[in-house]
Amino acid sequence: MRTVLTMFFLIFGLLHADVLSQTQQLIVVQTKGWNDNSGTLQRYEKDAKGWHKAGERIDVRLGRNGLGWGIGLHEIPKDATYIKKEGDGRSPAGIFALKQAFGYAPFNVRYPYKVYKESDHCVDDVHSKYYNKIVDSTKIVPDYKSKEHMKFPKNYYKYGIVINHNHIDEDGALPGAGSCIFLHIKEIPTAGCTVMKEEQIKEIIRWLDAKKHPLLVQGTENIVRNMMRSIKE
Repeated sequence: MRTVLTMFFLIFGLLHADVLSQTQQLIVVQTKGWNDNSGTLQRYEKDAKGWHKAGERIDVRLGRNGLGWGIGLHEIPKDATYIKKEGDGRSPAGIFALKQAFGYAPFNVRYPYKVYKESDHCVDDVHSKYYNKIVDSTKIVPDYKSKEHMKFPKNYYKYGIVINHNHIDEDGALPGAGSCIFLHIKEIPTAGCTVMKEEQIKEIIRWLDAKKHPLLVQGTENIVRNMMRSIKE
């Protein structure tokens, strides 16, 4: 039987086999179709016996307009109908590394975790040199007109996880391809993030282990079914 990673390689022609071969944790999000803004999330973990489910399946909300292919550890199909763009209200589909978790206050977890302040901004201005970067606005000369505050009165970012879509906080971010994509708290569709209840995101952060190279796999049921075919239900 083909392993789940072999299916990744065959279906997507992935360029980062070294990363995928190391992963032992997957967060899998799937929707019915490209234009659906709600779906389910299931975690998987690999041990000596192979891949198995971790935790219960939960309901999540995504971008208000559904999904579009994002920039991650996959190639975008040449015939793709929906491709993620800045401001399109779509969450990115594909396979993505996870970066740090974050929140408004310290959280005693083993996974890398960053406490953000009101002055920390995620820049979504496509004309800024800081596009798709999280910056401390007190330590730079801001050149942007649009940004997200990483801490604000609502609890949406009280806990979250940075998804490495479009090279967030790295060189190479493509202006206009989408920025500031997270897993975080919210119960209604978003501008492009994937969201859930507070206790659910906290449970995921507690479960994550950087040594297991966790990845997010996100897409429609058909896409995810192909990628995950060999994981026993």
